[in-house]
Amino acid sequence: MNETGHKGADEKYCSECGSIIKAKAEICPKCGVRQASPFVNLGSVAPNGKSKLAAALFALFLGGFGIHKFYLKRVGLGILYLAFCWTFIPAALGFIDAILLLVMSDEDFHRKYGAA
Repeated sequence: MNETGHKGADEKYCSECGSIIKAKAEICPKCGVRQASPFVNLGSVAPNGKSKLAAALFALFLGGFGIHKFYLKRVGLGILYLAFCWTFIPAALGFIDAILLLVMSDEDFHRKYGAA
């Protein structure tokens, strides 16, 4: 922490105690708690048990058949994807859906797909 008591550009707040620590610190020197990696959120799970990473992988590999839509409880769209899978348009849309799911924030994923 700097002399003014404000967080600097190379600092962050500890996820447990809130102390100002170095941005690259893996463990807080004040409370000893390991800091979460910024890449942990890919495995984020919504309150209803749906995983953002699983949905993105379904969209990437099986998106042409609409499997990701069925997984996310969007059955109508899943049937539509399945009905037109022979056109390969759903495969292109599945690829786009995979990218959108991967860049979507956890809060947006939980709000859109996390209803129990």
